[in-house]
Amino acid sequence: MSILDRFMSSPAPHVEPVGTQAAARLAAIHATAFPRPWSTLDFERLMAERGVVADGLFLGRSAKPSGFVLSRIVLDEAEIITIALAPEARGKGHARPLLAHHLDELSRRGAGRVHLEVEEGNAPAIALYRRAGFRDTGRREGYYRKADGTKAAALTMALDL
Repeated sequence: MSILDRFMSSPAPHVEPVGTQAAARLAAIHATAFPRPWSTLDFERLMAERGVVADGLFLGRSAKPSGFVLSRIVLDEAEIITIALAPEARGKGHARPLLAHHLDELSRRGAGRVHLEVEEGNAPAIALYRRAGFRDTGRREGYYRKADGTKAAALTMALDL
């Protein structure tokens, strides 16, 4: 390693598309964020569907994503299906550029409106979505099953691109 390399900071985080080859890593991240995680096969099947857009967040020089977002586009509308960051990437502001890049990609692909559902107790996610311009459109009682077996309501939100 050269002297210059020692003084250079690692590259800025970046977002790029991910395919089914990343399914195992996405499943591992998902398992750290949700009480009912999806399997590698779940991700492979979902990512192989027509209209699904998957973006990964890459930190430093890592070839493995540290976060991801998946959406499905149907005609001119999209739904964010899931978004998650690995524990080591949380709370550092990485979700904002990941979401912004993804929303831009959805717009480029013709989506004019984006929908999502979020557990009402997930304050960091709700704050992220509201900062991005999402507005509450409804509420679904008992939509999510929590780890302790209780149920939580989902807020439905939408954003016009």
